Amino acid sequence: MGIFSKKPISQLILHSDDGESGLKRTLGAGNLIALGIGAIIGAGLFVRTAAAAANNAGPSVTLGFVVAAVGCAFAGLCYAEFASMIPIAGSAYTYSYATMGELMAWIIGWDLVLEYAVGAATVGIAWSEYLNKLLERFHMHIPGRWCHSPFEVFTEAGITQHGIMNVPALFIIFMITLLLIKGIKESAVVNGIIVISKVAIVILFIVFGWHFINPANQTPYIPDPSIYTDSQGVAHNFGGIWGILGAAGTVFFAFIGFDAVSTAAQEAKKPERDMPIGILGSLVICTILYILFAYVLTGIASVNDFRTQGREASVAYAITTYMTGYGWLADFVIVAILFGFSSVILVMLMGQSRVFYSMSKDGLVPKTFSNLHPKFKTPYHSNWIFLIFVGGFAAFVPGDIVGDMTSIGTLFAFVLVCIGVWILRVKSPEIPRKFRVPFVPVVSILGVVVCGAMMAGLGWTNWARLLGWMVIGLIVYFSYSRKNSKLK
Repeated sequence: MGIFSKKPISQLILHSDDGESGLKRTLGAGNLIALGIGAIIGAGLFVRTAAAAANNAGPSVTLGFVVAAVGCAFAGLCYAEFASMIPIAGSAYTYSYATMGELMAWIIGWDLVLEYAVGAATVGIAWSEYLNKLLERFHMHIPGRWCHSPFEVFTEAGITQHGIMNVPALFIIFMITLLLIKGIKESAVVNGIIVISKVAIVILFIVFGWHFINPANQTPYIPDPSIYTDSQGVAHNFGGIWGILGAAGTVFFAFIGFDAVSTAAQEAKKPERDMPIGILGSLVICTILYILFAYVLTGIASVNDFRTQGREASVAYAITTYMTGYGWLADFVIVAILFGFSSVILVMLMGQSRVFYSMSKDGLVPKTFSNLHPKFKTPYHSNWIFLIFVGGFAAFVPGDIVGDMTSIGTLFAFVLVCIGVWILRVKSPEIPRKFRVPFVPVVSILGVVVCGAMMAGLGWTNWARLLGWMVIGLIVYFSYSRKNSKLK
């Protein structure tokens, strides 16, 4: 049994029902759709939309959302087939173990730390920023040195200084961790309430904002190609096809999270039916909302607004500046953003603990990651360990660095899942599939091409971080995981 040994599908399916010792099956299709929407709608929609419009595509950022959604749809179809066929916790890690062998499974499991754990840290940092925005409306604020990384420089009261640690980001991650330890069902209920509130705010903005669209702000819809240099001195392709593709790479962060639904397969009541509904349903709903939201936002405010005064808290800026009589909506938007970020952190941390739960069951990481709470039946040791890891990133690392690491890690996972579906169709066509991806291998190839193109657009620094992280992972695998693998 070597590093390319595959875990038998029959063994994976057997593990999907662990009786009283396993994870509780409490989630239906509605819970899974809510979990998906909870993970997807967050920092990407409320923060990255304006950034993509300002730096890359102008009003044609809506087309960027379409391109990103197409790439996610290809990957989502592949995730749905795997989730209905192998209904256990672990997401792309589990699927890779069955199709590409143990070493590749380890690589993808290690890579998923970039998506889930580092992604949760990214959103925690954004939560901290918007908490300060809310406090400012009540003439309060958190001292800058306690809401910035020590690697960040900021100006407060005319004085330039360094941060010490991001306390609010650490606080929200701690609170969400406590909720996850309490139980997945309780977490899903809280998440459902949050999802309803933030989707309502998004719809309110679309409905009320539609009447304030200025056609001049969307003319021309696709700007002529040019180079735009932002306030940080970074040059961007603006306008034309490259601008749209650049916007797609930027707003891709807005779609991160739908695949986290697949990590809850072992807690779904009817995974073969509910997993495809949860994954594809949440993706379709969010894509429609994204396109409408971006269309209204770029119609209310101009590209220049998003490059200057409206660069931060862009949605609240557009409302207070151009939507006369709707100042109350700006307050609700900020509150919805805080709720939205909280639900994203919840699903990210849940996904991370479930991936390492599966890896621990396979012996690739220590047993402590699969120890369940005697009462709540949740992997509470894993939750506490990742609180330290994620909290450290959120408190001490700047948000732009962890955000880019999240994007490239997620795209890499998408590529491997698309390849895995194709491999399993060829190697094991006899396995029952309650949901089948249409037009394989065309869909798989298109998924690899679109996601790979977005990876290429993220730049060499992010590739360097990804490779560095993978080197660390390989050291861990050959020094611990290979020796302790239960498949051996």
